[in-house]
Amino acid sequence: MPVVRLAHETDFDGWRAAARSLRQAGVAPHHVVWTVDGSADLFSPPPPCGEGSGVGVTVGCAEATPLRPTLSRQGGEGFRVPRPFVDLAGQAILHRSDERFDLLYRLLWRLQDKPELMHILSDADVARAHGFARDVHRAAHKMKAFVRFRLAKDDEGEVYVAWFEPAHRVTEATAPFFVKRFANMRFSILTPDVCVHWDLKALAATPGADPADAPREDALEDYWKTYYASIFNPARLKVAAMRKEMPKRYWRNLPEAALIPELIAQAEARTSDMVRAAPTEPGRRVVRAAVRNSRDAPWEGQAPTSLEEIAAGVDHCRRCDLWRDATQGVPGEGPPRARLLFVGEQPGDQEDLAGRPFVGPAGQVFDRALAAAGVPRAETWVTNAVKHFKHELTGKRRIHRTPNAGEVAACRWWLDAERRIIRPRVIVALGATAGLAVFGKATSIKDNRGRALQLPDQAQAVVTYHPSFLLRLPDEKAKAEAYEAFVEDLKLAWTLAA
Repeated sequence: MPVVRLAHETDFDGWRAAARSLRQAGVAPHHVVWTVDGSADLFSPPPPCGEGSGVGVTVGCAEATPLRPTLSRQGGEGFRVPRPFVDLAGQAILHRSDERFDLLYRLLWRLQDKPELMHILSDADVARAHGFARDVHRAAHKMKAFVRFRLAKDDEGEVYVAWFEPAHRVTEATAPFFVKRFANMRFSILTPDVCVHWDLKALAATPGADPADAPREDALEDYWKTYYASIFNPARLKVAAMRKEMPKRYWRNLPEAALIPELIAQAEARTSDMVRAAPTEPGRRVVRAAVRNSRDAPWEGQAPTSLEEIAAGVDHCRRCDLWRDATQGVPGEGPPRARLLFVGEQPGDQEDLAGRPFVGPAGQVFDRALAAAGVPRAETWVTNAVKHFKHELTGKRRIHRTPNAGEVAACRWWLDAERRIIRPRVIVALGATAGLAVFGKATSIKDNRGRALQLPDQAQAVVTYHPSFLLRLPDEKAKAEAYEAFVEDLKLAWTLAA
């Protein structure tokens, strides 16, 4: 029975070379044993040609030919390996499961007789491989979200060091994200598998480390804890969702984790205090101006001069009939000089009740995508094209209805005021209704997403999906692809706004 010894746990090139040779030799999957050479590591040079499985399979050889889109079928006839398989294999091989090499070779073997196999998501092997890829993607996302750097010093001066224990072997694949985000900061990320180091010029890797090699704390942690406690909103606390997004296995490396039990324990009392407290009322002058402007026709009202006037005016707005069935108007929120402004469609059911934008299910997707893209929501302005919830009753449920062009045009007066006062560098239109409000005309998401568009007021715009669109997609693969595209669009917007 052939034994293939790969150079290290993520030796994708070695696996491709061995799989190619085995497939050409007609060696069936159940006859192959895949293992990792215990004497080799990620940084060892490849073994000389001829050292491998003992059956003509050369693994890690410098002259080995990697798996190409075209492989030879036994007997001379060729067959093609679809690109989705190669991409999927590159992700799945980072999984910690010991069966990953065998699973991927089994898929490769079956592709010869069933070229359409990768499109059959109900197939057990295909589903298993996609499950591995999703786990790897999730591990990379958690690494981006939960790495915490601590300030240290070495012979060259200040360096930021983080200790992290990824669920899967994603450190090297995720390292470029940190280089892009912290390009001007020397840093090291230490993990049990491999360590990556950025010296402002090049990214390097060294063998895995021990937790004792990382600094335990630094002076910045007190500031971070204070900030975390200040932005913690007890009214939005969902413990199960929080633990799902921030699993306990990561808590020991998060400075703010020490605050979480106390914040959870105090959440109910703090929420009750917030409910009992009287709402802050805007000044009488602000309310009078807002009421007057909100009832005037768009061309007659005096333009608001502050975000406070806009917030008061939105709640009193009578420019269209949507106010009749809504609980309240929902103004935008964020810092008054935000560089990045997000425009959604309209408040949903939960937003209508809370009086804040993007706090419901779509808001949770939005927040998760912002975190994945490295965009701090607290530094952006988030609003909607239409400020009142348009819906119809079905039993006891309020079902969303899309605002029409007249309602969007009536409410654009408030959006234009927000844009004029905030003066953002970049505006992101989330969905078709937002595109209509931002550009004043129908704007195709398919034809325009993924690139910067110029607006007349010198701001740039990015068009992308609305988070609720991602929730509605029934196919998990399509949902994952659309989510990735959404995150990339958010990254683009944040880069343009910098």
